[in-house]
Amino acid sequence: MPTITPDWHGVYPALTTPFTPDGEAIDYEVFDQNLRAQLDAGVDGIILGGTLGEASSLLNEEKYALVRHTAEQVAGRAPVVMNIAEQTTKGAVAAAREAERCGAAGLMLLPPMRYKADDRETLAYFRAVAEATPLPIMIYNNPVDYKILVTLDMFEVMADWPTVQAVKESTRDVSNVTRMRNRFGDRFKILCGVDTLALESLLMGAHGWVAGLVDAFPRETVAIFRLAKAGRHEEALRIYRWFLPLLELDIHPKLVQYIKLAQAEAGLGSEHVRAPRLPLEGKEREEVLGVIRRAMAAKEFDLK
Repeated sequence: MPTITPDWHGVYPALTTPFTPDGEAIDYEVFDQNLRAQLDAGVDGIILGGTLGEASSLLNEEKYALVRHTAEQVAGRAPVVMNIAEQTTKGAVAAAREAERCGAAGLMLLPPMRYKADDRETLAYFRAVAEATPLPIMIYNNPVDYKILVTLDMFEVMADWPTVQAVKESTRDVSNVTRMRNRFGDRFKILCGVDTLALESLLMGAHGWVAGLVDAFPRETVAIFRLAKAGRHEEALRIYRWFLPLLELDIHPKLVQYIKLAQAEAGLGSEHVRAPRLPLEGKEREEVLGVIRRAMAAKEFDLK
């Protein structure tokens, strides 16, 4: 199957994984509907099996099947990147090799799960994966949710590893974009991983955006990125200000349920999740629906 190598520029949706109503299987029909919308909007890559993809709830065989399916559907239109979130180095190495066999063009790599590895242990884990496959790697730096900070000194070590090419910057400190650029120039491509800091990060020099609400609003997300990079800041800001109440759904512990609800409202997905997650209900669901519907009703720009 044709593949395209990620250059780590542009919008990379962190796709949700839609399930059947009972949560027992992946709903590929719904998945394909969203995938087509993302590609038609002009996204630059596809990320599978991340937090939004309910990685912790997917069996390995389901994740690999999703990679194979997506690579076939994308057919070279965009690179397919698989997230690795494993508890052991052995498991991470096996996942990286299997991702390559299944047609992934790149990897997004988290530090070890569950064990709070120190810097030396984390680097050894990253090195083992980097040496196991020629696939390019984006390090996922999210100390807020995953408790391990990948420091600039650690990136200094990884600067000698050719396959480690990018970082998903989710420290929630927008000045970290500048720190990375000051120290490394363009050695590492920087992709914002927090929706509510996306425009700020792009204006500070980030190369791309690993986006969440793109699952429900792909054209709006791509428009912000392209306008920002074209220097059309006022136009980008107009969309971003409209978008912000929706983007804030991305920084809640229930971001999966919130974004899936937004997808359902936008006609690009369903609310079905896999246990232990449960669908929203009652007051919470009504409040989130209110945010989504108010934003959709307030949209006053045309992206034709």
